Amino acid sequence: MTLPTATAVVLALAAGSASAQVADQKGMTLAAARQVVAAAAAEAARDHAGGAVAVVDAGGLLVALERLDGTFPAAAEIAEGKARTAALFRKPTAFFEDVINKGRTAMAALPSQPGFTPLIGGVPITVGGEVIGAVGVSGAASAQQDGEIATVAAAAVEPVLAGAAPEASPVSTLVFDHDKVAAAFAKGVPLLEVPGYKVHASRRDAPGEVEVHLWETDLIYVLDGEATLVTGGTMVGPRETEPGQIRAPSSVGGVEHHLAKGDVVVIPNGEPHWFKEVGAPFLYFTAKPIAPKGNVS
Repeated sequence: MTLPTATAVVLALAAGSASAQVADQKGMTLAAARQVVAAAAAEAARDHAGGAVAVVDAGGLLVALERLDGTFPAAAEIAEGKARTAALFRKPTAFFEDVINKGRTAMAALPSQPGFTPLIGGVPITVGGEVIGAVGVSGAASAQQDGEIATVAAAAVEPVLAGAAPEASPVSTLVFDHDKVAAAFAKGVPLLEVPGYKVHASRRDAPGEVEVHLWETDLIYVLDGEATLVTGGTMVGPRETEPGQIRAPSSVGGVEHHLAKGDVVVIPNGEPHWFKEVGAPFLYFTAKPIAPKGNVS
């Protein structure tokens, strides 16, 4: 079974920017759908689960689809069916599975609704009480886990769709003199952290953990030194260290990048990454635009 749509979503995720998340109209946008997929993938990684994630609009039409590594192929079609069912009926699919399990088996076959999938794992996405789409998950370690991942993903993106914006950042120009910048690089500390973005004077003297930022895009400029950066892959033993921030001691797979002075790297939000090898000291500026935050705790 080929999944051209899933491939397109993966490529779009790699090219996306955290600064372009919403359109003015109230409805499911491609950028918001990418956020749903990223939140679901991060939650699945934290739970050591695979899965396929489908996002549909209010009419049940597919907007985004991704099948995580190791997930059986049919999960993609099932996830889409769950999402469509949740959107068209304006209810979590767990409701229908529960009704059928309690004896109303006739509901399992609704001829007027092709693709009706009464299995746990489909959750409507709402803005201000209005259903504007849904997410479906299939292929995790259990049906209950399908539902948990879908619930987390739906909740994470609602503030994005509602147009929630970070508080205003400073309006005046900020200048950091060379002494302050040098001192920041000596310790590897932030130069500035405000709602909406961060600027770090980053320093590494040794490899680090695998990281995923749900709402931050990392824009890296290498100032000095060399390092091997690994992006993508599957996290091993992931844990949430704070809302929107997931770390793991290691990962499998991914792509290695040799970084040296003058290189620029853009790591989209939701992408696992870690420094595998570091020639100390490795100094780099990191700018982090921050998308509107959802709750994935």
